[in-house]
Amino acid sequence: MIKGVLKTVDLSNYSENIAEGLKFLLNADFSNLEDGKHILSDTDFVNIQTYTTKSNADFEAHREYIDIQYIISGEEIISVSQYDECKTTIAYNSEKDIEFLSGKGFDNILSEGEFMILYPKDAHKPSISININNPQTVRKAVVKVRL
Repeated sequence: MIKGVLKTVDLSNYSENIAEGLKFLLNADFSNLEDGKHILSDTDFVNIQTYTTKSNADFEAHREYIDIQYIISGEEIISVSQYDECKTTIAYNSEKDIEFLSGKGFDNILSEGEFMILYPKDAHKPSISININNPQTVRKAVVKVRL
């Protein structure tokens, strides 16, 4: 897991495919980009989402894609755990590239303008409210970078 601030990111620190995903985020005009799936290349895409944070969720993990989660507006907690330290609750779905897990993680607050890169070994629980009594609306871009 890597966390950073998009406007200060040094693209030379990342592999070419991750750098391309970060470049997309740097140059995107999110005010003109609707929620939904947008194709970036033959292998990569971005999901733009607007949602209300929740009090809890299962961890999730992916095998075929790296996530670059970027907060366009709002803030949330993303809890992260090592995949090997979690237990599968819903088996891997290869069509959706997702597996759900239970476990213990460490919480990271992700705020507007920040990104988090999550690798297959990083089980993660996104979209969690910072204050469970005060959920908020978040707009997020999730760039899916194929391994």
